[in-house]
Amino acid sequence: MKNIWLLTSFIGLLLLLAACNTNDENASSAAGVQNTDNTLTIFTSIYPLEDFAKKIGGEHVQVNTLIPPGADSHTFEPTSKDILDIAKADAFIFNGLGMESYAEKVKETLKKEDVVFVEAAEGIEAIPHDHEHHGEEASHDHDGDDHQDSEHDDGHHHGDQDPHVWIDPYQAIVLAENIKNTLVDLKPEAREEFEENFETLKQDLEALDEEFHQLVDSKENPEMIVSHAAYGYWEKSYGIKSIPIAGLSSSQEPSQSELTKLIQVAKEKDLKYVIFEQNITPKVAKVIQDEIGAEALYLHNLSTLTDEDIESGEDYFSLMERNLETLDKALR
Repeated sequence: MKNIWLLTSFIGLLLLLAACNTNDENASSAAGVQNTDNTLTIFTSIYPLEDFAKKIGGEHVQVNTLIPPGADSHTFEPTSKDILDIAKADAFIFNGLGMESYAEKVKETLKKEDVVFVEAAEGIEAIPHDHEHHGEEASHDHDGDDHQDSEHDDGHHHGDQDPHVWIDPYQAIVLAENIKNTLVDLKPEAREEFEENFETLKQDLEALDEEFHQLVDSKENPEMIVSHAAYGYWEKSYGIKSIPIAGLSSSQEPSQSELTKLIQVAKEKDLKYVIFEQNITPKVAKVIQDEIGAEALYLHNLSTLTDEDIESGEDYFSLMERNLETLDKALR
């Protein structure tokens, strides 16, 4: 039913876009007006891409994100107005790796529009989603193969690959570089400024990456229960093992038998905390918390800001520093 609704919406949008383009051309011809504003209009799907685009683009960009404050990025679908806004933009930057199930449909709808679609995670080797709790050893070797560019599956669905790459500061460098390259292509005369801003951002991400290493190195048992499987890249890069209650999407809750197993594992490991997220609180997570007598802690998944985050002037780095504080308490 949802797909039928989307298809109907896209057909209506095609007709509306055609009408808008005709009106715009007539108005421009009659008035002889050209757009003299040289600022790039960028739309992004999730918050880290918005923040990176602003930090790299500076005064040369106007950046907007589609997802409203506090919304769940896994279940978000763009409105007709959102798609019309994207049509007027210079670029739409989305994460990819199946994070935005709507991206390909929007791209097809706007194929005749002058807007560039950018998959920011291109070049990142996605990790598969482990349907059991994570348990492999970390292998974050900056001189090895873990962070080298490689092709990934191009499926735009919530399948078995983990799209939450932005949670790993080192992988986030690839996101930032793809954004930088896009801005350079769109406005080559500002290349030097974009390059300088990117290098500053890269250094900050590398420093944050080192903070994660130092924290985990000080822990004997870096393991935690989390509300959904958003932290697989932390395990790969730093060895932070997570027991996810829900799947890659927050709506993928466990079966009764899986729930029983989760509670048993948590008790056996004597885990004292259940980690919730700023915009996701599955009821089943509270069941587990009550069952094992655990304290609730909160991690920020950074996919979207809350109204409080916006009012407080938070950004990617301030939120990640808060996450480090939470991890310091949760991990043993």
